[in-house]
Amino acid sequence: MHATFRQLRLMVALAETGSVTGAARACHVTQPTVSMQLKELADSIGLPLYEQVGKRIFLTEVGRMVVESSRAMFSEWEALEQRIAEHQGLSHGRLRLCVASTAKYFIPRMLGRFCEVHPRLDISLQVLNRDGVVARMRANEDDLYILSMPPQDLPHDGQHFLANPLVVISSLNHPLAQRTRVSSSALQREAFILRELGSGTRMATDEHFARLGLKPRIRLELGSNEAIKQSVAGGLGLGLVSRHAMAENPAQEGLAVLRVQHFPVPSSWSVLWLKGRRLSPIAQAFMRHLQELAPTWDVHS
Repeated sequence: MHATFRQLRLMVALAETGSVTGAARACHVTQPTVSMQLKELADSIGLPLYEQVGKRIFLTEVGRMVVESSRAMFSEWEALEQRIAEHQGLSHGRLRLCVASTAKYFIPRMLGRFCEVHPRLDISLQVLNRDGVVARMRANEDDLYILSMPPQDLPHDGQHFLANPLVVISSLNHPLAQRTRVSSSALQREAFILRELGSGTRMATDEHFARLGLKPRIRLELGSNEAIKQSVAGGLGLGLVSRHAMAENPAQEGLAVLRVQHFPVPSSWSVLWLKGRRLSPIAQAFMRHLQELAPTWDVHS
């Protein structure tokens, strides 16, 4: 059996994206190249690696075995690269980050400052919903993960590094926007637009409402902060989002941050890694960077 690194990377990309088109895009090659390389790999193994039903790709049992072994092989190879990088200092090497979607409002800027100091590093940044981040964490696909609600069923280490206040927002012409102070009980009469179940924001929101003995009337559940802000600005109800997800002046987005008793919801961002994973010098340096930058980091730095 003969296989190349290129073929195995394409196979992993196929498993992660679920399509030949997605694998081609992820690996920056053409679709015919993906099809040809994977056919050669399957011919070398002597068994089919995937089958296509309609527009969907399904890995065969052998295909899943190949993907699992490929990931382990790449992990070992990257560990070797990191050990070599230790001898080169921080001038070479790779950092793989996976962050929850709301972190996209600040992590790229923090990462940009890090890259100014270490311009030759290779950086991979994945931005997903919480479930996607946890799935990648479970598969040990990245060096570090950034979440506001760490998984309780997955052994990990981590550090808090930045506050993540969750604020109640309304449209500018909402009656509550004119008040200097709003009681938490007043929220019981309002319709809410919240993040989807399973998101870190939603988990923190539900826990906070439960502590207050409140049960919000949910009009919509949406999968992005931007969709929530647009819906709130359009007068569909109140929302609850991270302050990081908003402009420095919320009125520019047609929104008001309400001053509500017992709000904002207290929350914080954590940088995490799987328990037992050996952190590379680059990952350790980035964690120090986050800890050093966070105390001076305004929510709209």
